[in-house]
Amino acid sequence: MDIRQVTPRYHVSPQISAEEVADIKAAGITRIICNRPDAEVPPTHQADAIRAAAEAAGLEFEVLPLTHQTMTPENIARQVEMVDGASGPVLAYCASGTRCTVIWALGMAGEMPVDRILETASKAGYDLSGLRATLEAKAAQA
Repeated sequence: MDIRQVTPRYHVSPQISAEEVADIKAAGITRIICNRPDAEVPPTHQADAIRAAAEAAGLEFEVLPLTHQTMTPENIARQVEMVDGASGPVLAYCASGTRCTVIWALGMAGEMPVDRILETASKAGYDLSGLRATLEAKAAQA
C-alpha cells in the first residue's frame, strides 16, 4: 500500500484492495473516495467490493469515477465537498494516485497559489507542472 499525504486531511494512493482497508483505518483515514472507474479493474477491486470492506470497517466510502474527460467543474466541486464533508482524513485512490492529485489541485486553484499547489503535489510524488496553465486559468476565474 502506497498512501501519500498531500495535505494533513487529504491523502492519495494507487488502487487499494479490500484486504488493505484495515491498515487504511489504522492509519487514521475516516473516508475513502474511489476515483477509479470500475471498467479499469477486475470485480475484486471494483468500487462495490472496496465499499463493502470499508463500511464493514466503519469507514465512510464515496465513489466519483474520473477520467481525463470527466474532470469537469461539477466533479471538481463534488470531490471538494466529499473531502470537506468527511469526519477526518480522506484517502482518494485511482490507478496511480495521479487523478486524485489532479482533481485536488483543480479544486485548490483560486484557494491556494498555483506555485504552492504544484509544490505540494510534488512533495507527494506527483509532477503536475504540465497543469500550470490550467491551474492559473482556473485561479483567474475564481
